[in-house]
Amino acid sequence: MTDDESRARARWITLQLMRVSGAALVMVGAIIAVGRTSLPTAAGTVLMLVGLLDATVIPLVLARRWRTPKP
Repeated sequence: MTDDESRARARWITLQLMRVSGAALVMVGAIIAVGRTSLPTAAGTVLMLVGLLDATVIPLVLARRWRTPKP
């Protein structure tokens, strides 16, 4: 595997992990917001919002930053 291929693979894995961690944050936030734990519901709402941002916006920003410049 060349250096470019390994860099592309690492970036792809990073993007996927960001999406999965965002989805996990949304699920944990929903559990907290519903009141299944002793934590305040506001904390669950904040976790859900951070998870949505983490799963949708951050991968787009990283992909744009890592995009190969057009010649």
